[in-house]
Amino acid sequence: MKVRLLSLDFDGTLVSRVSEPVLDEHCMELIAELQSDGALFAINTGRSVDLLESGLTDFEFPIRPDFILTTEREVFRRGKNGEKWEPFGDWNERCARDHAELFSCAQSVLAEVVDFVNQNTKAQLLYHSEGLEGLRAENEEEMNRIVEFIERARGQDTKFNYQRNTIYLRFCHADYHKGAALGELARLIDIPRENIFAAGDHHNDISMLNGEVAGMPACPANAIEEVKEAVRNAGGYIAERQHGAGVHEALEHFLR
Repeated sequence: MKVRLLSLDFDGTLVSRVSEPVLDEHCMELIAELQSDGALFAINTGRSVDLLESGLTDFEFPIRPDFILTTEREVFRRGKNGEKWEPFGDWNERCARDHAELFSCAQSVLAEVVDFVNQNTKAQLLYHSEGLEGLRAENEEEMNRIVEFIERARGQDTKFNYQRNTIYLRFCHADYHKGAALGELARLIDIPRENIFAAGDHHNDISMLNGEVAGMPACPANAIEEVKEAVRNAGGYIAERQHGAGVHEALEHFLR
């Protein structure tokens, strides 16, 4: 199978925050080689555009992605000057509209979550200009308790959802996640599922690793067990090496 599109998580997958080197040299070289051969490279991250740009600068990232999929739901392409990012299609506009409508209707659920967090945990609620965005728990155990409460509180509201990554959680519309953003990008550039390689390490990556939007799903050895199970069930590749070295290993596997 020819790799025509790469969708790669940033923190914990391409970038190691717990070991050296932060970036795997062989992984960077292989991605650059694939790009020069015509493959397109997308970073699919929970970071915002600004936070991703600062990360690319801080880690001296040697490759400029062709696309960035940010905050686990938005789709951007390079602007005309090659530096600034611009929305690709009308996806981001629809995403913002659906989220505004959802949060307007889900005020009672959000109020229950806020009360639970304030009264029963040490987690910090995170706000942005438009209101409550998510939260940061003290540890994974506390996050598990919060998630269990959210599952009960949302009841039959199937559109109210969340994305979870380590001790961070973001409230969201169920129709928008990393997998959906990747699916929209693939539609816009007309690349079939069979030619898409995706790699990630945590809960919020599962939607792009379950085999629905990427025919070549993979994860590094440091991925959580739920991710490994999703990749395994999708017939993907679980690397023996961690972080970028694991991505390189998985790419080599599919290229062979």
